[in-house]
Parts: sequence; C-alpha cells; structure tokens
Amino acid sequence: MIGETYALTVREVKKWIREPILLFMMIIQPVVWLGLFGKAFNLTGLVSIPPEILQQFPPEVTTQIAVIFNEIIGRIFGGTMDYFTYMAAGMLSVIILFTSMFSGMSVIWDRRFGFLNKLLVAPIARGSIVIAKVSSSVIRGMFQAALVFSIAFALGLQIGDAFNIFDLVGIFAGLFLLSIGLSSLFLALTIRIKSWETHGAVVNLINLPLMFASNALFPIKQMPSWLQPIANINPISYASDLVRTFILHSSSVALDISKMTLDFEVLIGFAVSFSLIGIILAEKALRKS
Repeated sequence: MIGETYALTVREVKKWIREPILLFMMIIQPVVWLGLFGKAFNLTGLVSIPPEILQQFPPEVTTQIAVIFNEIIGRIFGGTMDYFTYMAAGMLSVIILFTSMFSGMSVIWDRRFGFLNKLLVAPIARGSIVIAKVSSSVIRGMFQAALVFSIAFALGLQIGDAFNIFDLVGIFAGLFLLSIGLSSLFLALTIRIKSWETHGAVVNLINLPLMFASNALFPIKQMPSWLQPIANINPISYASDLVRTFILHSSSVALDISKMTLDFEVLIGFAVSFSLIGIILAEKALRKS
C-alpha cells in the first residue's frame, strides 16, 4: 500500500507542478489580501489618537496615554500593535484552507476522464487513493504557506526578537496538522460529487464560514456574542493562535506553554479524527462508484 500511495501522490504533485497557473491562482488571492487588505485596512491606524489632540495635554500625560493605548491595542491583537502582522499570521492558516478545499477536485476530474475507473478496477487498496489525495494536498499547502510567509515577511511582517528556527518548525507543524484535517474533511464531503460546479458551490459554502468564524482576520473578543462560541471551536482559530505565538516570540515575554499545548492538542485531535473519518467515508464512496 505504501508503494501505491507514493506513486499516486507523485502523480498528483506532478499534475500540480506542470500547471503553474494553478499555483498562481491559489497564491494570488492571499497575496491580494496581504498586499491590499492587510496594508490598506490598517485597523490599528484607524484607532490611533490624532497628534493635534495629544498636543493639548502635558508631555507626562501624553506619555501615559500612549502607554495605556498601546497596551490596549496589544491585548486586542494578541500582543502586536500591527494589524498586518496579526492578519498575515492568520492568512497562513487561510491559505491551508484554500488549498485543502480543492483536495476533492482532482477526484472529480479523474472520474470525468476515466482515470478513477482504472484505479478502481486495479488490484490496489482504495485507501491508497484517498491517502494520496490528502498527501498531495498537504504538500501543496505547506509549499504555499512557506511562500505566503516569505511574501508577508517582505511586506513588513514583524517577528519577535526571540524568533528562531524552532519557532519556524512549530509554525509549520501546526499548519501541517491543520492541512491533514481540512484536506480529509473536504475530500470526504466532495468525493461523491460528479460535477465541478457542484463542488465549487459546496466548498464555497463551507470555506467562508470557516474563514470568517475564526480569529484569522479579527480577534474573537470583538465578534458578536453568538459567533464567539463557533470561533472558539474552529480549528483555524487554534492554528492561527499557534502561528501568532511563535511569530511574536519575544525574550521579554515567556511563552504560554499551557496555551500552546492546548492548541497542539486540538489540532492533533482534529487531524487524527477527521483523517480517519475522511478516509473511511471516502473509501466507502469509492466502493460504491
């Protein structure tokens, strides 16, 4: 089964490499968010105090106001006073979402061009087909997340003074777990679908709530009370929290180990449970194809 899975995974990756337009289309959307939304929609700049107002106070009062104001902004945006940094960290999880939601699209095209039928009559395990689809999606997601991280850094992503290679490994470990869970989820949901139009409708119905009902773009505390419980169980929220913790790793503030452990536990549970559910459901769907 390992050899079959490896061969099918390589096939999926080669299809992706040979179609650079797919990479371009998947990358251009988060780049637009980073370059336009992240930079133009500067929330921290919107709530800044105008200099002409500060000039009306004595210098000592102005200093106190600035300290209090910066502390409030830092608490709202998870320890950073730069909204772009806050949003860019969340976009690393969103790019995983964008990539994972197309994990079932290749099944539709394989079915349409007859390749899936050849696989189903071949003496190979059905699970290898499913695992290969998930594995190729994870590979694409990791590559694109690395590219988006590089672009965000070039655009002004602020990192903590204690940021190191271990923090980078932690970031991609969390994104790896998120990618496994989301890829399995979308594959299980779309593997019975036979038209790309229906697939597009289904994934768009799911990905928008997953993205906006999380802390990828906005703090959960600033959301309506009815939306906060949903965001608190969204795996994208835990992945975004984990990424921000590693990116903002500072020598002056100790890492919250208990919070990081919770984030990893949730992501591990999400990856394991949904990969098992996704593989079982997808295997059953393939047997009925």
